[in-house]
Amino acid sequence: MRSPAYLFTAWPWRSLLYVLTTLVTAALAWPLAIPLVPAVALIMALTGESTVEIGTALAVTSVCVAFYAAGAPLLALPLAILERYRLRLIRHEPVRSGHRMPPETGPWSWLITRYTESATWRAVVYGTLLAAVAPVFCLVALVYVGFAVALLLGPFLVTRDNAMQIVTFTIDTPAEALPWTPLGAVLLAGVPYLVGLTAGLHGLVATALLNEPPANANLHTELVEVSRSRARLVDGFEAERRRIERDLHDGAQQRLVGLTLQLGLAKLDVPGDSPAAASVARAHEEAKRLMAELRDLIAGIHPQVLTDLGLPAALRDLADRTALPVTVRSDLGERPAAQVESTAYFVVAEALTNAVRHGHARQAWVRAFRERGLLIVEVTDDGRGGASPDLGTGLTGLADRAAVAGGRMLLSSPPGGPTVVRVELPWVSASADAGAAS
Repeated sequence: MRSPAYLFTAWPWRSLLYVLTTLVTAALAWPLAIPLVPAVALIMALTGESTVEIGTALAVTSVCVAFYAAGAPLLALPLAILERYRLRLIRHEPVRSGHRMPPETGPWSWLITRYTESATWRAVVYGTLLAAVAPVFCLVALVYVGFAVALLLGPFLVTRDNAMQIVTFTIDTPAEALPWTPLGAVLLAGVPYLVGLTAGLHGLVATALLNEPPANANLHTELVEVSRSRARLVDGFEAERRRIERDLHDGAQQRLVGLTLQLGLAKLDVPGDSPAAASVARAHEEAKRLMAELRDLIAGIHPQVLTDLGLPAALRDLADRTALPVTVRSDLGERPAAQVESTAYFVVAEALTNAVRHGHARQAWVRAFRERGLLIVEVTDDGRGGASPDLGTGLTGLADRAAVAGGRMLLSSPPGGPTVVRVELPWVSASADAGAAS
């Protein structure tokens, strides 16, 4: 109803149909309101507003309540079924019944189950309210509509012999009724909102009494929270990886580079025929190998090129460092978010590692492209195939990493190859991710 396009949707008509059918269901539920009559008479007798004796009113009320308790569920149960179907007019979600299955077969088991569960008595309360309150609301709405129509058509309804009374004002001529016509038009324009409000309030009460939340509602909430906490843990893990990579790159690697340079200068200063020359040369070579291993370790933690230049450049750098020919094709346009880039990169790195170690591939192809709001990365190799998540935790880890980012991993690896690893991740642009973070 808050939408400016409310009048141009189907909701006013659905609400009107719901209100009109309420009159039918209220007529079916009228026996549930019968005990209210002696109850009111008893209250009036107790307050001295009635000439009926208190004992008589109390006896009649007790009998009516007894019959009500015995027979009301038999009427309220089918009425509740009808109301759950009728609520589909004004609700997106279905209304679920809270009735249990009887432990045994037979009418007595069914009656005992129904009369001892809360869903039945909530249906009784709803039927009583429907029979007692719904006609009042419908009468108010009818008076409102009649009043609006009378104001709108006042100049045609008022004649010399037929005057119109509006609260304390008496209208005797069409000229006096004409200024009230705009008010009638405004009130009549509000009829769809009045109908929607009436249907909405009725629907809230009916849903509160007749709807039984699913048994796994709390479980669903817990699963959502677990998914969010897992995403937070992964984000924290990625931030820690970047911190470690930055510390190693700016600290240990720079110091090792300096040590390698010093050893190189020392090798030049030491005479080649001296006993220390061989030891310095070996230390220099060992420092260079250690520097290369540290560089590979840093790249495995989080490559700096991925942060600086983005996913296409990082994939090309990864292809150059892989022990088999890799062809990289990327068509992304703009950069995705950092988490999406990181997930895609490490999936490709793990897939290429598996192709070398387990697939014995001779060549591989990597494609990264954007399609229908997804970042899609495909890694294909010409290895022997037969890859399966059951054979190790590598592929399972890839699937878990994609799932944390809201995506999925698809695998095709028939015996004899080729093996295709396809990861689909929701596309989040780097600019939108930066805006959300700020």
